[in-house]
Amino acid sequence: MKKIALTSLLTIAMASAAHASVNVIDGNPLYMPSAGHFYSVTSLGSNTKTTESWALGEDFGYGITDRFAINLTTSLAEEESFDEFGWQGLSLGATYRVLSRGHWRADVVGSYNVDGWLYAYDENADDGYFMEKELLNYTWKAGIRGGYTVARFTVAGHVMFSYENSESFNWNEDGWHRLAFGLDGQYVINRDWNLVAGIEYSGLIDDGVKNTGRLVGDFGVNYNISSSSYVGAYVAGEMSHKTGDWKWHEGMGFGVKFGVDF
Repeated sequence: MKKIALTSLLTIAMASAAHASVNVIDGNPLYMPSAGHFYSVTSLGSNTKTTESWALGEDFGYGITDRFAINLTTSLAEEESFDEFGWQGLSLGATYRVLSRGHWRADVVGSYNVDGWLYAYDENADDGYFMEKELLNYTWKAGIRGGYTVARFTVAGHVMFSYENSESFNWNEDGWHRLAFGLDGQYVINRDWNLVAGIEYSGLIDDGVKNTGRLVGDFGVNYNISSSSYVGAYVAGEMSHKTGDWKWHEGMGFGVKFGVDF
């Protein structure tokens, strides 16, 4: 089983996306649900190189207080026109807002992630796989995000540290340590429309590991259906340093998403 080539787009599309505008949720990178509110951001994405493969992602969260929220993200994916399909990835996360002063925001974020195929069906082999060890990895993430937000624009940055291993609580030297940092922005055109863009670099920081750098960028347009819901369209590109030189990946990620706060 091979991993679906939509990860970078869905990672961006499902990232937590209120700020000084009249809209409660509109794709803003510093969005956080208020106490007692749920939110849902549903994404559908593919890649221009593999348009016969698609993934349907969901980011669902709840504001326990105005400063503390939890969320769950997961996706259903298919490859090669349903030659392979299944349930891919599961993440349980939490966000705590440590700073909300004037136009400034800062959050501490963390998550536990099951990466890979939780369930997969291979039509060519006429067989299904559930929680197969060789198809899964487990990742713990912790980091900070913060930025400056006003009615017209938002600029936000983040730094994330992650530890990945083949078992949930295996803390030995066989795991992989990764550092990621990025910058996201939103420009509000008017009450109905806004533009968003982001870029993130990530790489392994283990001793002796080289050429693991990965750079992902995205650009999107959002339309506010109401003050508490929106739709958006996105494109994404990726570069990697696996060969020792930076090279663009073939194909561009693209997709749409729908977000609602209720």
